[in-house]
Amino acid sequence: MNKILEKTPLKRRGDIKRKLLIDVGTALFTQKGFFNTGLDEIVQTAGVPKGSFYYYFGTKEEYVFEVIKNYETYFAKKLDRALNEESLTPLNRLKSFTEEATNAVQRFEFKRGCLVGNLGQEMASLEDGVRVRLLELLNEWQHRFSSCIDDAKAAGEISTSVDSQQLAQFFWSAWEGAVLCAKLERSTKPLENISMLFFDHMLLPVRPTLSERART
Repeated sequence: MNKILEKTPLKRRGDIKRKLLIDVGTALFTQKGFFNTGLDEIVQTAGVPKGSFYYYFGTKEEYVFEVIKNYETYFAKKLDRALNEESLTPLNRLKSFTEEATNAVQRFEFKRGCLVGNLGQEMASLEDGVRVRLLELLNEWQHRFSSCIDDAKAAGEISTSVDSQQLAQFFWSAWEGAVLCAKLERSTKPLENISMLFFDHMLLPVRPTLSERART
């Protein structure tokens, strides 16, 4: 039995088992995807009996919705940490997110990707409800980015005339592809390339004048 469960009262073990299974699925799906992750691997990694899985989740498809919900909570915190950082300007908040995300890909040795990207590649074999749920999640990320881009425009940090929502949609489409390429190449270069092109050539950051530079 999992060591955590051994020290926990019986009435709480059920909730802990369920959370363990969801957390394990989140980690494995971001690394291997849905169909390359077997049920045996999930329960063995969680350290719980196989019967527990079907007690808490009727099917593997039902389970994947809980994993997506778990990933949504995790990623929302990650976005909030970067995009709501008041000590940074809006443009630097956006940059902070990409830098942190790039470091995370490297920290996990290019083995973990994005849950949305991984499951999105398996859509032909998943029920349509999963597609809708992933799209809702992606739209939420785009909305958060779009709002921060609007703030950067209002602050006079960027001079682009492109609609903020279009820019956000482009970023996430490109970023998801770059995450996949980073895993294939085992390199952060695809992510760094997207960041450079997006921030320097699409957002068009306003450069300080010579007089402004002299005052700093």
